[in-house]
Amino acid sequence: MENIIWIQNYQSPCGELILGSLDGKLCLCDWMDENRRALIDRRLQKVLHARYETGESEVIVRAVTLDEYFAGKRTEFDVPLLFAGTDFQKTVWNALLNIPYGKTVSYATLSQDLDKLKAIRAVAAANGANSISILVPCHRVIGSNQKLVGYAGGLPAKQWLLDLETSGRLF
Repeated sequence: MENIIWIQNYQSPCGELILGSLDGKLCLCDWMDENRRALIDRRLQKVLHARYETGESEVIVRAVTLDEYFAGKRTEFDVPLLFAGTDFQKTVWNALLNIPYGKTVSYATLSQDLDKLKAIRAVAAANGANSISILVPCHRVIGSNQKLVGYAGGLPAKQWLLDLETSGRLF
């Protein structure tokens, strides 16, 4: 039996996202103008034995609390998440959830925190394979030299998100 991932587009201030949910959990919040879009979509559909269908779901409505995040009024999300990947990827994605709002860590630090220092490239690849951007804050991972490197939404979007989180705009 094939499952349905309900999808809809969401226009953020720094680019268009696609949101997707399955069984009451968010499995997709990713950038539309992204060169790995097809790869992410194939992985989700294969791992979750699902196909995309445009529509709204309760969890997508909850995910639109992104509006509050972009307005500087939200630092955390309480949307249930569904990770579709390998056990290693899921470990990395769960570690991303522990990076505090407004803070950054390097790929080396993330690897060290996971006790995978020799697997820094694998950790970086898993970070890059994250299909739930912003809610799973892969944008908070930067190079060891404190430079912005790689981001699915593009480096301007990554800078925009980091600036939002460090601007102290919370009300």
